[in-house]
Amino acid sequence: MKPVSDRRLSDVVSVGLLTRVFPASLVDEVIAACGRREQRSRTLTARVTAYFSIGMALNSEASYEEVFEQLTDGLSWSSGWSQSWSPPTKSAIFQARSRLGYEPVRELFRRVARPLADTDTPGSWLAGRRLVALDGTCLDLPDTPANAEHFGRPASSRGEKSAFPQARLVAIAECGTHAVFDAAIGPCRTSERELAHDLMDTLEPGMLLLADRGLYGFDMWTRAAATGADLLWRVTSTLSPRHLKTLDDGSWLAQIIPTSGKNRQQRTPLTVRVIDYTLDDGRENPEQYRLLTTILDPSDAPAEELALAYAQRWEIENTFDELKTHQRGPRAVLRSKSPPLVRQEIWGHLCCHYAIRTLMLDAATAGSHDPDRMSFVTALRITRRSLSHSSFSPS
Repeated sequence: MKPVSDRRLSDVVSVGLLTRVFPASLVDEVIAACGRREQRSRTLTARVTAYFSIGMALNSEASYEEVFEQLTDGLSWSSGWSQSWSPPTKSAIFQARSRLGYEPVRELFRRVARPLADTDTPGSWLAGRRLVALDGTCLDLPDTPANAEHFGRPASSRGEKSAFPQARLVAIAECGTHAVFDAAIGPCRTSERELAHDLMDTLEPGMLLLADRGLYGFDMWTRAAATGADLLWRVTSTLSPRHLKTLDDGSWLAQIIPTSGKNRQQRTPLTVRVIDYTLDDGRENPEQYRLLTTILDPSDAPAEELALAYAQRWEIENTFDELKTHQRGPRAVLRSKSPPLVRQEIWGHLCCHYAIRTLMLDAATAGSHDPDRMSFVTALRITRRSLSHSSFSPS
C-alpha cells in the first residue's frame, strides 16, 4: 500500500504536536506533584525542561543548544522576556535537566499514554478483545562509571563485558497502533520477566495480551490472568501441561502448575487451552509453536484464529525498531551520562514516540487507512517540523 502523504499527516497537526498531546497545564500539574516546582524564577523553567526532554528524542543527533533553539522557535514568549533572552549554555541545560529529574517525565507518560485504537482500527481486535503485546529490548548507554555501576554491562559472546552499559526496557504496546502505553526501565542484569511484573496491573478486561516464550512463568501467568485480561502466550515445546480434553478445533484443555520451586505440586493448578501448530515456510524442519491461552471456548476464538493473531506479537518488535532505529536515528548510544538522566531520556523517547503515534492514528482515521501501513519516518519528519509551531509559555 502506498504510504500516506506528508499532506495528510500535516493536515492533522493544527498546533505543535507535543503541546497537543502533553498540554502545558498537565505538565505543570505533574511537575508540582513530583515536587519539582521552581523555588525562584529561572530562565529554564521546569516546564520548558520537561518539553526539552521530549524534544531531545525528536533530534537525537542535535546538540543541546540546537534542540533548545528549535524548541524555542515555537514558544510564545512575552515581548519583554524575548527581547532580553539569550540561548542557554550546554551547562545550563544540563543543570536544568538534573533539577527536573526523571520522575516528572515518567509521570507525564503515565498520565497520558493509553491504547488508541477504536472499534474500527484494523489489526487491533480479536473476538472483541484489544490486541496488546509485551516484550523487551536493551539500549546502549554512554560508558561512564555511574552508568556502568547502575545499569551494568551484558556479557559478550566471548564471555567478556560489552563495550557499553545497557538499560533494559520492557513495554506493553497496542498491536494495531504501535502505541506504547506502559513501560518499565531497569539495569540490563534485571530480567525481562522481573521488569514485566511491574506492568501487569496495566492490563484490564477486554484485552488479549500476546507474549513470547521468554516471558512465561506460572506466577507471571497467574498475576496477568488475575487482571481479567485474556492471555495468548507462546511457551517452550518442552512444557507439558497435563492433558484434560481435546477440543473440536484440534486445541486441547490442560492444567498447568509451576515448573520449579518448593511445594510446587501443592499449588492450585490453572486450566488453560493449548494450541500446537507449525508454520509451513518451506524449511525442511519447520518451527513448532505451542501457545497457551485463557480463552477456553473454541467457539469464542478458534485455534486457527488464535495462531494467526499471535503473529501480531511482532508489532511490538516493529515498535522498538521505530523507537531505536528511526526516532533515535543512527546514534547507537543515548547521550545521558548519569542514571537519573538516562531514565529521563528514555521516558522522553517514550513520550515522543507516543505523540507521533497519536498523529499517525489521527491521519489514518481521517483517510480511512490502516495505521500499520503508514510511514513512521514521514510522521517523524512532520513532528519535527511541528515542534517549531508549538505554543506554550515558558512560565
